[in-house]
Amino acid sequence: MKVFVAGATGSTGKHLVNFLLQQGHQVVAVVRSIDRVPPEVRSHENLELVQASLLDLTDQELKNLVAGCGAVASCLGHDMTFQGMFGQPRLLVTEAVRRLCQAIIASDNSREVKVRFVLMNTVGNRNRDLDETIAFKEKLVIGIMRLLLPPQRDNERAPEYLRTEIGRDHPVLEWTAVRPASLIDQETVSEYSLHQSPLQSAIFGVGTTSRINVAHFMAVLISDNALWKKWKGHMPVIYNKSIQNK
Repeated sequence: MKVFVAGATGSTGKHLVNFLLQQGHQVVAVVRSIDRVPPEVRSHENLELVQASLLDLTDQELKNLVAGCGAVASCLGHDMTFQGMFGQPRLLVTEAVRRLCQAIIASDNSREVKVRFVLMNTVGNRNRDLDETIAFKEKLVIGIMRLLLPPQRDNERAPEYLRTEIGRDHPVLEWTAVRPASLIDQETVSEYSLHQSPLQSAIFGVGTTSRINVAHFMAVLISDNALWKKWKGHMPVIYNKSIQNK
């Protein structure tokens, strides 16, 4: 399968690219700096790198890049720096999701199998299709974050676009938004668990998810038909397995 990856040089995206290549997929990735891709990955015969800022690409260029792709994955996020938090583009993830979806729809050639769109999101965002109630103090903190931190608004709007504009019965696209807890770094894949809704507070809880586990789940989602069928149109929460023992 041909897979387009946005955010391929990020802390999670680089793992996703590796997993997809190991699975034998052809990977197309837009990166701002090819030098950030390790040489051993950069030279892989199944990897096509395009050096650009994704939102600077024209609609036609995006359409050409996603043409023939069976899946599109976004690991985009904001850098935790002042410029990354408050600089432009403030709706980086949302705008990338919107434009990628429109490019997929525009490049459709009456394919028999729908394109799979996998978005890396956050457990701090509620799935509004479910009755995910949160405590008042958590609502208060999230409300303040929404007002003061542009990435919070961006993280909320991106899956809402998929949920409300694409929906669950789109003729071309299917989607899943993966919601990890607090992200940590690990060198290898470990046991993880998947849930329809958070097991604990996203603000005051202690749950963690390794970036490599998120990437592994996203890669398996793209490749495994049974797993995709289970989670398409949903927003699975992923925790490192230790969450169940806390």
